[in-house]
Amino acid sequence: MDNLRLGFLTPSSNTVLEPLIARLLHDTPDITAHFARFRVVAINLGADSRTQFDPEPILAAAELLADAKVHAICWAGTSGSWLGFAQDEALCAAITARTGIPATTATLALRDALRAAGARRLALVTPYLSEVQAAIIANLNAEGFEVAAERHLEDPGNYSFAEHSAPKVNALVESALDEAPAEAVSIHCTNFRGLPGAMAIEARRGALMLDSVALSVWGALNAAGRPVALPQGRLFQLKKE
Repeated sequence: MDNLRLGFLTPSSNTVLEPLIARLLHDTPDITAHFARFRVVAINLGADSRTQFDPEPILAAAELLADAKVHAICWAGTSGSWLGFAQDEALCAAITARTGIPATTATLALRDALRAAGARRLALVTPYLSEVQAAIIANLNAEGFEVAAERHLEDPGNYSFAEHSAPKVNALVESALDEAPAEAVSIHCTNFRGLPGAMAIEARRGALMLDSVALSVWGALNAAGRPVALPQGRLFQLKKE
């Protein structure tokens, strides 16, 4: 089988995503990750933040990834979770129309994974502001999911999200699970250090761990039509519906 090339659209100020994807794919040299950036520097519900996610700069970055003949393109960011799932769906359709390449996003992959697992009740852990967290919860509710517990850090980000340590993120997850039982935990930010501790927490607590970096890879593999059971927790055992 030919090598599989996965393309990832990356927030410009993100420093976590690329190293963690490299770690996820370390033992699969026939699967390679390729990145294109566009400007994202702050996360809130204001107009300036929203315009960061206007389609044209994202599509321009997707076209650069298409030059590498990637087999799928994933917007490895979570903006659709607060701007709405429909925005990400429209973006993916536009990417495919522009490049001919199947596309997904970290947020659409979260929805797909929850559905594949049959999980409806989750805990939500992010670094975001309260207004952003509330919008995410409302959108998840509209998709039929219940957020049983949540933790967030009131960080306006985006670069600063990476400055929170993995143990700090782990503690947020543990605290959310202590508050209320959940079938899954969404660590929803691709510039947040949730992945390093996710598998150990999953093994100990039983809840399916859905970290956005891992979801970006899982979603891209599925978009390419070539899912791979990476040894990185239960997520990569799930089959997209």
